[in-house]
Amino acid sequence: MTNLLQNMAGMGGLTERAIASDFLISSKSAVRNLAFAITETATPELKSALRDQLRIAVDTHAKITDFMTANGYYHPNHLGDQLNVRMQDAHTALNLKDQNGQ
Repeated sequence: MTNLLQNMAGMGGLTERAIASDFLISSKSAVRNLAFAITETATPELKSALRDQLRIAVDTHAKITDFMTANGYYHPNHLGDQLNVRMQDAHTALNLKDQNGQ
């Protein structure tokens, strides 16, 4: 997405990688929270519904991971490469802060 389109959409300097990373983190949180909820639920019907949601959350996480890996945004098997990506994300975040005058 061009900078003009990003600004028009209210996304500023957000990139596809930043959005995908945020989605990945959110999906991990959903998996963890659903698994916890299953262990705290006594009702069989609710446990079943939560298990269905957990399966969907795990599948979503896998799809995001595959997308990010295919696009070079995520390197789960190469720590050095992943560290470089995270450092670029940190620099982008700092630049966003500077651009907004904060």
